[in-house]
Amino acid sequence: MGTTIARRPASFRLRADLLDGLKRNAARENRTLNNYVESVLLDVVYDEPNEVTKAAIEEAMHRKNYPENELYSSAEEMFKALNAEINAE
Repeated sequence: MGTTIARRPASFRLRADLLDGLKRNAARENRTLNNYVESVLLDVVYDEPNEVTKAAIEEAMHRKNYPENELYSSAEEMFKALNAEINAE
């Protein structure tokens, strides 16, 4: 037998358009509103990145391994620099 998860009833006041959107999404996924909302809330509460992702976020936040002179004014400029780097290898 599986483990039983204790559940308690809760009541929330939501904007009508938000509730309508939740109902549409639940119906689209052929799920009950309760099941859909519970899964969305679980994703928010328990969304913990793995260690590799945490390290990448930390690196990006502190611009590690990126010289200051490599700031790009456009995506096109960045891709040209990346292509030049790849072709140089």
